[in-house]
Amino acid sequence: MEFANQLIFMGGALLLVSILAGVLSSRIGAPLLLVFLGLGMFFGEDGPLGISFDNFDLAYLIGSLALAIILFDGGLRTPYRSIKLSWAPASLLATVGVIITSGLTGLFAWAVLDFGLLPSLLVGAIVGSTDAAAVFLLLHQRGMDLKRRVGTTLEVESGVNDPMAIFLTITLAELVSTGVTDITWDIAQSFLLQLGVGAAFGVLGGYALAWLVNKLELAPGLYPVFVIAGALVVFGGAQQLGGSGFLAVYLAGIIAGNKRLRANQLIRRFHDGIAWVCQIGMFLMLGFLVTPSSLLPDLLPAGLIALGLMFVARPLAVAICLAPFNFSREERLFIAWVGLRGAVPIFLAIIPLLQGVVGGMQYFNVAFIVVLSSLILQGWTVPLLARRLNIELPPAPEDKGKLDFELPSGFDREMVGYRIADTSPMVNKSIDALRVPDRVRILALLRENVVVPRQLIKTLKPNDYLLAVAPPEQVLLLDRQLLPRRRSGAKREDVTLGDFSFPGTTALGAISDVYDLPVTKQEREMPLADFLRKRLGKTVSVGDRLPLGAIELVVRDLNDEGITEVGIWLEPAQPQLLPERLIGLFHRATAVFRRGLPWVSTTHHEASADETEQAAQEGAPVPVKDGKS
Repeated sequence: MEFANQLIFMGGALLLVSILAGVLSSRIGAPLLLVFLGLGMFFGEDGPLGISFDNFDLAYLIGSLALAIILFDGGLRTPYRSIKLSWAPASLLATVGVIITSGLTGLFAWAVLDFGLLPSLLVGAIVGSTDAAAVFLLLHQRGMDLKRRVGTTLEVESGVNDPMAIFLTITLAELVSTGVTDITWDIAQSFLLQLGVGAAFGVLGGYALAWLVNKLELAPGLYPVFVIAGALVVFGGAQQLGGSGFLAVYLAGIIAGNKRLRANQLIRRFHDGIAWVCQIGMFLMLGFLVTPSSLLPDLLPAGLIALGLMFVARPLAVAICLAPFNFSREERLFIAWVGLRGAVPIFLAIIPLLQGVVGGMQYFNVAFIVVLSSLILQGWTVPLLARRLNIELPPAPEDKGKLDFELPSGFDREMVGYRIADTSPMVNKSIDALRVPDRVRILALLRENVVVPRQLIKTLKPNDYLLAVAPPEQVLLLDRQLLPRRRSGAKREDVTLGDFSFPGTTALGAISDVYDLPVTKQEREMPLADFLRKRLGKTVSVGDRLPLGAIELVVRDLNDEGITEVGIWLEPAQPQLLPERLIGLFHRATAVFRRGLPWVSTTHHEASADETEQAAQEGAPVPVKDGKS
């Protein structure tokens, strides 16, 4: 009885401390998962509380449940358009990319650890995949809005690469533990079975879950519980049939999340909260598993493995897998750096321990150090790198003129309210000019504290409030007609997408005449939107850039029909990884160093503008390229 009370108290206290520490960490930009993992280590066996936890079987069970819920929540938030935009590069990264990363990292482990080749490859397989929890949380923790193609590629890759990593880890662990070195056809069949059964079970489970949610009459509070129970059934069922439960539950989340569900907002809010609990609990538990003092012997070799993974293996895998696709150099560099390691490698490092692999604890320690290194180096620098490489977009403006009302779960409608602003497309226009689909109903209009019935509404005036009921798929059409237009250059966040902008329908010839652009006669007749589609390909997203002559075109806005707004940079700046002051300091130090070397003659380099001006002021001869002055 006393132990149970203490356990409940400690569990609640640790959860509260983790949340409060996460709030404080956001002020210094620390990755939240690093904070949770650090708290687990701090309160663990070497910490002040001395919490001892070494039950790896229980840890594997808890980790499996937590990862299943986190992946399902990530799937719920992944729209179909993101899958369509990034499924090909993400699939290559999740399969071929994991194999390349694991193999190269294994070679680094072979070089620095006292392991044979096969055990070293097992180390590479354990740390070879990106972590969904780390990627999902990091990309959304600080409200970063990345180029859609880049962000969705990272999210989809991290969501679907677990089957490959788990397959490689289990297979290599069995080979190491049994001493068998022959890779038979049975192993390939096992991998295909995991992918096939996992994908099929996930898709069917997602459709079945959405259908049941919409057919069953439940108390509102039971819908989220029913959905999470269904997700666990999908995960466990796929595992029982020999498939990948992680792939199945992620796909089920995507299918269900893109369907119209009863109590949709309630389900999403519940899953957002339970996913946070799972992430905090899992990382605290993984922190308890490790004893910090036992990491010291493996600190140097594991650190070298982490550096090889981050600076060689992952970038090379990304370069190979993304070569067939239209990603810029900056986008590939960013994707390579955001190969975050988190709970999954530590979770996979438990497998050698459970299978009785010799030296199993060393695998766990190495994986833990690699994860810590990734969260510290990569997790802390991702926001800065996104800004330096022009991958981060300005935050999308909120729809300040729109209100949403949640209707009871049985209604297949949404109630929305719009404030008619001075810049609304429908301001001072007849209500008859509003395109209203068949299933949309205008209820009333509020004007100067008076309710105007629908039949008496003639013209929409500034500061009117219009109430309507519409199916979810028709709300976007009303948004485009009633929400205020964004004025070019009026908002600070728009500045980063060009000095000024033009509609996508503007003829390229009109821009070419002003800026003398190198375009053909046929291209002059094309709208800017069609020209960018031709040059950038079909997978265009906001923030994509196209250098053209002395200027640079940038996609500022688009919808389902195409590019609607194009920005222009008159003096496009090149992305810089380092601050300009640091770059200038480096150049000055290099110049001083070169002048101080006796074998480097100043007559063999061309004078810079600063040197020329200084020499002119001092009355000295100006050094030039051919050695004459």
